[in-house]
Amino acid sequence: QVQLVESGGGLVQAGGSLRLSCAASGSIFSINAMGWYRQAPGKQRELVAAHTRSGTTNYADFVKGRFTISRDNAKNTVDLQMNSLKPEDTAVYYCNAAVQTTRTRLTTYTFWGQGTQVTVSS
Repeated sequence: QVQLVESGGGLVQAGGSLRLSCAASGSIFSINAMGWYRQAPGKQRELVAAHTRSGTTNYADFVKGRFTISRDNAKNTVDLQMNSLKPEDTAVYYCNAAVQTTRTRLTTYTFWGQGTQVTVSS
């Protein structure tokens, strides 16, 4: 019912930059929040950054000062600008959205994108 499509992943050298983007589509009445998570092999998925509709942001400590999340509410998109990338940033990055799917149902559901690979070489 709701689809999140990510793009922008790739292979970069340490110190380089990438910009990830995510577009939401489908049965959407409103999106309360959008964000990015990442998961490295053998590790749990962890929050990278989140952005509410009102503009509140939440960053993981390991990306503060390096990554910036931005959201376009009208287009239902969210971007993640990643600068000063480190090898430990290597992971699959997933888009996440908290969505109210219909006007008559206030329940918010969480949806995930398919993930995009980010690889940072030493």
